[in-house]
Amino acid sequence: MANLAPRADASDVVVIGAGPAGALAAARLADSGHRVQVVERTRFPRFSIGESLLPQCMAPLERAGLLDAVLAGDYQPKNGAAFTRRGVSTVIDFHDKTTPGWATTFQVERADFDQRLIEAARARGARVDFATTVDAVEPDARHPRLTVRDDTGHTRRLETRFILDASGYGRVLARRLGLARDPRLESRTALFTHVDTGLDDDFDREKILIGVHPDDAQLWYWLIPFRDGRASVGVVGDTATLEAAGDDAESRWRTLVDAEPRFAELLAGARPIRPVDALAGYSADVERLHGPGFALLGNAGEFLDPVFSSGVTIALRSADMAVPLVERTLAGESPDWAGEFERPLRAGTATFRAFVEAWYDGRLQRIIFHPDPPAELRRRISAVLAGYAWDRDNPLVTASRRRLDLLAELCGPLPEARP
Repeated sequence: MANLAPRADASDVVVIGAGPAGALAAARLADSGHRVQVVERTRFPRFSIGESLLPQCMAPLERAGLLDAVLAGDYQPKNGAAFTRRGVSTVIDFHDKTTPGWATTFQVERADFDQRLIEAARARGARVDFATTVDAVEPDARHPRLTVRDDTGHTRRLETRFILDASGYGRVLARRLGLARDPRLESRTALFTHVDTGLDDDFDREKILIGVHPDDAQLWYWLIPFRDGRASVGVVGDTATLEAAGDDAESRWRTLVDAEPRFAELLAGARPIRPVDALAGYSADVERLHGPGFALLGNAGEFLDPVFSSGVTIALRSADMAVPLVERTLAGESPDWAGEFERPLRAGTATFRAFVEAWYDGRLQRIIFHPDPPAELRRRISAVLAGYAWDRDNPLVTASRRRLDLLAELCGPLPEARP
């Protein structure tokens, strides 16, 4: 019998979400000759936070052949992070790290960055449908199905052989399949916007600036400079604390930014050039990251906190790890998704989580702001903050909580402002 032509809505892999993880997975799978269908709820370009990448991102992008697309964006280079609290400042330089690999990356406007990545995936042969919502999912080890709806209300069924959920905060499979569980981090809120501002001549544009509120060490700020002179500015803290700072998002953002001396100085004349947005309760987790005929990537599975810019790194890492297993599944093998994907991915995420927890309870701040930390300690911290949270040769990866406890005790209390 002659082979029947595949149905128009049939594919080898459906990728839900056109963000960085989805674009990377789609590009690599299409490069291998697989029929890839990407469905994205929004229309691109679209705004997103997660604008300060980590050097560890660069290797997966390079392996996927997406580095040229990134370089074409002419983004602001990034080589580290600067921290400020009560007039005390310190710098982490990603060149000075224990883990080998990329030491530089970029600070990007995600609307442009994500657009470039998904267009590169489309150029490789991936089909991309924007403004398309997933209404239903039927998991199956061999023939999973989805029902999707476009913005005209037209619905259709998609038949595929594997589903990758890269839907980010949409968390499609977690919601549709009841996979969500309570996150292990406290609920917080972020207020953020873009500003058009000229920064001081001595401001290092190649580093994200992270500030700490002078009276509340759990309330912190980011300033991410872009190439064109604009910057992303956000403040993160307990929801009640943020709400008490003003009557609306912009007044709260302004009041809180003015409370931190260095931020107040840098942003004295700055005004938002887009509405101040709020994102509450962003931390999320799931019972499992894989199942019959599907896997969850990046934020669609677990999201921690924006403080160390780990979101895009974990997203790209997850896609990089998942693609070879998807290809083996399509070839008729039965990969160990728990042992080869979920456990190793979550191990690195747990390292980031330990650093996030230590930041909010003050332990990591005591270490980072210490006036004279041992050089090897600083290099190990630099490696984790550069995204190398899977490096088992780094003691701060293999025993994060215990070593952070010990180091914080040795460092003593947070230093006060210098005279």
